[in-house]
Amino acid sequence: MAILPKTLTAGAAALALACLASLPAQAQTATPTLEKIKASGKVVLGVRETSPPMAYALGANEKYVGYHVELCERVLKEIAPDAKLEYMAVTAQNTLPLVQNGTLDIGCGPTTNNTARQQQVAFAVTTYVSEVRMAVRKDSDLKSISQLAGRTIAASTGTTAVQLLRKQERALGGAPIKTVLGKDHHESFLLLESGRADAFVLDDNLLAGMIANSKDPSAYRIVGEPLGAEPIALLFRKDDPAFKTAVDGVLTKLMQSGEMEKIYTKWFVNPIPPKNVSLNLPLGTTLRQLFSAPNDKPLETYQQ
Repeated sequence: MAILPKTLTAGAAALALACLASLPAQAQTATPTLEKIKASGKVVLGVRETSPPMAYALGANEKYVGYHVELCERVLKEIAPDAKLEYMAVTAQNTLPLVQNGTLDIGCGPTTNNTARQQQVAFAVTTYVSEVRMAVRKDSDLKSISQLAGRTIAASTGTTAVQLLRKQERALGGAPIKTVLGKDHHESFLLLESGRADAFVLDDNLLAGMIANSKDPSAYRIVGEPLGAEPIALLFRKDDPAFKTAVDGVLTKLMQSGEMEKIYTKWFVNPIPPKNVSLNLPLGTTLRQLFSAPNDKPLETYQQ
């Protein structure tokens, strides 16, 4: 039986972050996550509201669904079967600090594993590899990242797409790329939809999810060569090896049994809610290889 989620808004997450930041360092020292969950009887999952198909809110009851949400739920059912699940809406900006200070037990949104972030949190084995590309309106002349100079490009605050655009701007060496930031993916997509941006740069799977759930999916397309490939993973507190071992153990079992591919197909190939539209993103070679040999290597490994 599914556990009905107790949801916390992004505003509540911000308040929790502000309050905990004011506490003395010793008061923020947390017990190991598995012990904390056992003592409290609950586990807090950090989820996104607008990142389909990875994590998003569905319907008036704010039920959270998606590929990474389901993976989190599968993991927690195995390692903490009696714990109550609480879902907290978070953003790309506040996920890491909320994991660090113990507000979140596990981050289930789409977060890139890189070496800088590994100084703050720990990542599970990679469960998705995204390509950062751009969505444009179907009548756009943009077809390549080499055409971005002098254009207005939307990106979401706190995402690695922002850094990739700056890198591309330096590489082009011509007119600057005007990057406009949305507070989340929904706001960034609105910039494209309203014509205030020529393109929206983000992970390909998230772009496909945004387009599939837009007012007119046929009005947009994903174009251009990738700005980069990024390993995406669940995340949790650093220096808690027991919790990482437990999470990685369940994910590895799902990969080796073939169940992970079924979960992937459910969210990336089959029609998904709320509009029952397929993203048509079949399992690629890189991710299939990761399922056969799981690892938690950071982004920098993919850039070598």
